[in-house]
Amino acid sequence: MISAQLQVITSYDLDFLYEQIQNPAGKFEDLLLRFKLIQSEPGFLIKQVRENLISSFNILNIQGFVNTVVNTTSSILIGTMAVTFITFFLLLENGLLRRNIINLVPNAYFELYVSTFNKVEKLLSYYLIGLLIQMSAIFAIASIGLTILGIEYALTIAFFAAVANLIPYAGPILGATFGVIVGLTTSSYGDSGEMTFFILKILSVFSVVQLSDNIILQPLIFSKSVKAHPLEIFVVIFAGAKIAGIPGMIFAIPVYTVFRVSIMEFYKGYKAYKIFKL
Repeated sequence: MISAQLQVITSYDLDFLYEQIQNPAGKFEDLLLRFKLIQSEPGFLIKQVRENLISSFNILNIQGFVNTVVNTTSSILIGTMAVTFITFFLLLENGLLRRNIINLVPNAYFELYVSTFNKVEKLLSYYLIGLLIQMSAIFAIASIGLTILGIEYALTIAFFAAVANLIPYAGPILGATFGVIVGLTTSSYGDSGEMTFFILKILSVFSVVQLSDNIILQPLIFSKSVKAHPLEIFVVIFAGAKIAGIPGMIFAIPVYTVFRVSIMEFYKGYKAYKIFKL
């Protein structure tokens, strides 16, 4: 599916793209001239669109794009092999990493460390399992909905939407945008009405995905799994976005969970057992 999509992208036709956008651009131009929002000759917008389209695609380096995809795929493959290899030996030596860390902990803080480690491990496990369920549910809903409505590359769009949903709040928007772009570049339309209807079909599927995610999946995953208030989760994700962008949004909740549980357990040890007092 990815190979077929790349072939479509690399074999672009400027005349076809120009015909696709000529009708809606012409209607938009008529609207601007009718209400006298601009002072130009009729046909100026079509001319600008064509010139900008040609210049944009002349600048675009398709060969470089394909090379980047190949290099990225190779890096992902090597990284996957490395993670699999390391994970195998960590599972083979079950508890080795935990035992080595415990050996570094002073005896006075042994119970505190074990309690903190177990709670963090439990909450992160619930969170990761919840993410897996969320991605599977979004992939199932999107793929079934797009297939029923006759959208090409339904599985590719659904898979991208499921992965993009790792980004809180912005993921569904990225998935819907990707679906619209793929649909517009791989299908032909007789008029603007068909194009509008096609876009509405994709947006309707992702509206169902968004509602299912917001009402059922996200409260179950974010609030229940990490035992935090929804407002608390929102502030943490917002802070992660400000600090590190998209990676910060993805890792904000796990990192916050580790710090939150650790601070609560250390405070409990200080308050109840006075382990930090001389």
